[in-house]
Amino acid sequence: MAAGTRTVNGGGDVTDRLRGQARARPDHPALVADGRTVTYGELDARVDAGAAVLQDRGIAPGDRVALIEGTTPAFVEVVLAIQRAGAVAVPLLPVLAPAELAHVLEHSGSRCAIVGLDRAAAIDDLLATLPDLTDVIVTPGASRALPDRDQWADLVASSRTPAPVDRPADGLAALVYTSGTTGWPRGAMLTRANLTANQDQSLAGRFEIDGDDVVLLTLPLAHIYALNVGLGATISVGATAVLVERFDPSHTVGTIASTGVTVILGAPTMYQAWLESGALDTTQFTGVRLAVSGAAPLPVPTIERFREVTGVMIEEGYGLTEASPSVTSTAMLPAPVPGSVGLPLPDVELRLVGDDGRVVEPGELGEVQLRGPNVFAGYWDDPEATEAAFTDDGYLRTRDVGVRDRDGLLRLVDRLDDVIVVHGFNVYPGEVERVLRADPTVAAAGVVGASHPLTGETVIASVVPRVGHQIDVDQLHAACRSHLARYKCPTRIDVVTELPTTATGKLRRTALRDLPPEP
Repeated sequence: MAAGTRTVNGGGDVTDRLRGQARARPDHPALVADGRTVTYGELDARVDAGAAVLQDRGIAPGDRVALIEGTTPAFVEVVLAIQRAGAVAVPLLPVLAPAELAHVLEHSGSRCAIVGLDRAAAIDDLLATLPDLTDVIVTPGASRALPDRDQWADLVASSRTPAPVDRPADGLAALVYTSGTTGWPRGAMLTRANLTANQDQSLAGRFEIDGDDVVLLTLPLAHIYALNVGLGATISVGATAVLVERFDPSHTVGTIASTGVTVILGAPTMYQAWLESGALDTTQFTGVRLAVSGAAPLPVPTIERFREVTGVMIEEGYGLTEASPSVTSTAMLPAPVPGSVGLPLPDVELRLVGDDGRVVEPGELGEVQLRGPNVFAGYWDDPEATEAAFTDDGYLRTRDVGVRDRDGLLRLVDRLDDVIVVHGFNVYPGEVERVLRADPTVAAAGVVGASHPLTGETVIASVVPRVGHQIDVDQLHAACRSHLARYKCPTRIDVVTELPTTATGKLRRTALRDLPPEP
């Protein structure tokens, strides 16, 4: 653990924690981006000014404010200003299509949208269909798209103190829309208590960052993993966040070295891209003491290769938006166990339940169910989905399938919704994907089910070759026959250049079904 002061300014929400850090260490760097440094004192003052701006424009506690911006200082300022004003942040990924944007903005009833360059013009095109959205502010760089709109930087140029508002712990702080891998996204209601609980939970075990750590954040801040485990936990202890808006393997490696990054918050696609780029060596990671992966399953070969090249062992965790998001972590173990997502975080009660409703024994598959202070309040404007998400005794049904050993270590198998039924037998795509990824020529693999007149469904796989390698499909078929029951083996394996994924690297299986093989 880096030597330094680890002070969680505990009670209140993340903006209260920001205030505490600004008073304790006003000159300590809070954000670093593109060579510019923002101190905690400066960030706190700009958040104050931003909250006052929102209040001046009629934003009241409980109002929803959409934020569409990349991983930039502007995003940080705005999301914290929204919460300090007592409003509800609706963070949206800039990559959303116009139809998705329209759905979320209408569904959330957002009164105001604060928008970056990538989506500014799209928002203007949608305004006529969104009667609740009466105010649009553009962030730095967006003026070319919306020249007549107010600029966030201009509005917060003068320091002001916002009017005090009541921000109860059980009040709604964020409306975070799930990734929407199937159907329309749903808004997960996260309270201030949910978010602060998970910030503290995420800092448990060996994930004990302190005020002298430098944390790399290049994942989309609109995703709850980067927003709360990354930004929220970093502010909680007064560490420095290095923001990289667009991930490029070579450029980001240089940033790690030049800014003295000590902690990496990543996703599997980042670590795989670094390995495939050839940009890594041990010297660039000498200052890195902790690398964390979340948002999607991390293949064991990636963990092993990354350690061989850099000397850094990747910690893995498991979570979901509805849990704010962290649930388990290998940081809760004395040492990482590749292939496992570790043990539950403090105050998380976790169990695996079979199809018959009973808690399964170690080694048996079951749905992961959990409860704790980080579990969300339900889905926005969807009481039926909220009721279906919980058991009668208050456990969240995750729809994730896992298995625990006798020591309690959790290994994820797949999603219940992704199960392929062949001859009446369940096939979990993750089982097949692990076998395919074990081949040294395979960089990534995706498995889905397809209709079959005799077996009901059949297993179809798509694989991406590692750079400089050629995949032997016959060899993959042979490996599957050696490691899987016959009904689990793919009847077709296609070689493709890339797999369709969400912004945080989750496989989009619905899109994978329509992916044509490479010629």
